[in-house]
Amino acid sequence: MPPNKSRKKKFRDPFFDDDSTKRRKVAADEDQDAEIDSDSDEDGVISSRDESEQESDKETVDEARKRIAMDCVRKFRESAKKEKEQRDEEGEGSGDDDEEDEGARDSLLAQKMIKEQQEESGRIRKNIASRVELGGDGGFENLVKHKQCVTAVALSEDDVKGFSASKDGGIVQWDVESRKCDRYKWPSDSVLKSHGLKDPQGSAKKQSRQILTLAASSDGRYLATGGLDRHVHIWDTRTREHLQAFPGHRGPVSSLAFRDGSTELFSGSFDRTVKIWNVEDRTYMNTLFGHQSEVLSIDCLRKERVLAAGRDRSMQLFKVHEESRLVFRAPASSLECCCFVNNEEFLSGSDDGSIELWGAVRKKPIHILRNAHALLTDSKKSDLKDNEKLSNENGHHNLENHHCSSVHSWVSAVTVCRNSDLAASGAGNGFVRLWAIENETKDIKSLHNVPLAGFVNSMAFAKSAKFLVAGVGQEPRLGRWGRIHEARNGVSILPLKLS
Repeated sequence: MPPNKSRKKKFRDPFFDDDSTKRRKVAADEDQDAEIDSDSDEDGVISSRDESEQESDKETVDEARKRIAMDCVRKFRESAKKEKEQRDEEGEGSGDDDEEDEGARDSLLAQKMIKEQQEESGRIRKNIASRVELGGDGGFENLVKHKQCVTAVALSEDDVKGFSASKDGGIVQWDVESRKCDRYKWPSDSVLKSHGLKDPQGSAKKQSRQILTLAASSDGRYLATGGLDRHVHIWDTRTREHLQAFPGHRGPVSSLAFRDGSTELFSGSFDRTVKIWNVEDRTYMNTLFGHQSEVLSIDCLRKERVLAAGRDRSMQLFKVHEESRLVFRAPASSLECCCFVNNEEFLSGSDDGSIELWGAVRKKPIHILRNAHALLTDSKKSDLKDNEKLSNENGHHNLENHHCSSVHSWVSAVTVCRNSDLAASGAGNGFVRLWAIENETKDIKSLHNVPLAGFVNSMAFAKSAKFLVAGVGQEPRLGRWGRIHEARNGVSILPLKLS
């Protein structure tokens, strides 16, 4: 019996102790804790009080949203306050009606925030096309030189840095203001294989570093390139080092696009598919099927939707989350390029020289602008001997498959200043054209016709609409069925200003 009694006392539940015993025990424990340092706990056991404090320190989703919203409101109020102080210093206002105007200022602030949110989400367009004027000397200026034809250009989210690639495999990172250039160096074959590069398969007999497309992530950390080697290459923009090579495509990689606000990457290929990659995790995610011929151009905004145009006379909008797609049929034989205007509207350029404006609710174009880049009489001085016999090597197509009088009038590049009515298009006729997309009439009106010699293979607007960059070459992006000897291979910039 005595041993049993002692065992019961030893394992007695403290819950049944009276309050006075608890208070005495807590007091004694506090006296001991006062002499013992908290870091000297040998068992490393965290008390329930510490756990509750840590749980209380964790921020919930609602609290994070509230904090972000309050920070945004604070920034808007600070900017409004600075503007008011400037007006007061200039004598345009008085500082005695702060309390009376506080409600009016908050109301204007709310309207401004709602408008910016609608513009950002694409619900309304920014009306800036009517205010755009040509800056500088009114023409393009040479920014970066390349040895061979420039096939792709891209800008960082803050419009500070730019990227360009060419057929010789050169990748250049440049600063818009200082125009300082840094070139990327390809690692050795052994390093590339350790990063995931596979040996050539199928009709490809050897590796080729010819680049056809590139894209920069919105956080500015990653640069993706693709070309004839059928791989998607990932680079670190801070160190300009090669990180990963994604295999999987069975044809040349013709187009790339990052989803805004994420490291999710879409790649279009001549193998008629669009693949999805997670660059942060270095993983393959999914493959989108639907095109019956080569995919030539893709684009993506913040939503998990990708727009793809190809040789099969169709443009398809893939809704990844819903696992569905919308198919849009074009009258042209091939759609060479495409881009989003906003979430519900998009542009395309075709090999018959026309530009099409599309809506998500219609399968036919809302508006077709024909002969957007008509040839001038003296533009036939260019060497067109390469048009007679065209190679089908590396997946390129013969000119016989296209119903266009001249390759110089193909609309090879279209771009839009995000969520605005300002657009631009390029071809090989010696001009880049700026357009205004009308909100009510849904037509496309000409703004400026800026001379630029060469094939305009890629373009990008600054988010602030302060400039337009164009990748130019003596040859088209996907082949050699035309040549303009007087053109310079490189990147040109067109300064713009808003009136």
